[in-house]
Amino acid sequence: MKLALFDLDGTLLPNDSDHAFGEFLVGLGWADGQAFKQRNDAFYADYLAGQLDMAAYVAFATAPWRERGADELAAARQRFVDEVVRPALHPAALALVRQHQRAGDRVAIVTATNEFVTRPIASLFGVAELIATELERDGSGRVTGAIRGVPSFRDGKITRVHQWLADQGSRWDDFERTVFYSDSTNDLPLLEVVSDPVATNPGPALARIARERGWPILSLFT
Repeated sequence: MKLALFDLDGTLLPNDSDHAFGEFLVGLGWADGQAFKQRNDAFYADYLAGQLDMAAYVAFATAPWRERGADELAAARQRFVDEVVRPALHPAALALVRQHQRAGDRVAIVTATNEFVTRPIASLFGVAELIATELERDGSGRVTGAIRGVPSFRDGKITRVHQWLADQGSRWDDFERTVFYSDSTNDLPLLEVVSDPVATNPGPALARIARERGWPILSLFT
């Protein structure tokens, strides 16, 4: 059996769901338009540069919605999925996931974006196993703005994958091959430990590294 791991934003999706959800909240009027957009764009630029302060970003990104009621929040998230995410789904990305599922591989999405935003997106891909940045909640279940545990970001993706496998009574060595699809140099730590790294829709920096190391390069959206 293979272990097939997929990054989400930029890999299976052509956009960044975390950044896009922020822009969607501006459109709803839940966030101060220009000021929020500028900070959201600045955090995204930090991410692309490999310099994101994940704790600061989660506190910022959840601020417009974490005090909202559960029903209102669920409705807004569903609108985001229907209006922004679903139209962006690409047949080639869906087919790649299905290919691994049909082969009987263990499949998981491993994303730095928080689980509130990404859980319904994983469902669109038919993937039950989601390893995402988890949000801390208070005694009433309300999101606090902090991260719970290790964020699935950079080296944290390796930690979280090992934790996930251990929770299922499995180990990395149980798999004859391990493959990870990603577009970003932020994912170099996990790309470097799998047996089959695949640079998927890579940015220029990751494409250069992939060529130097002889990694396959896959373009899903062209």
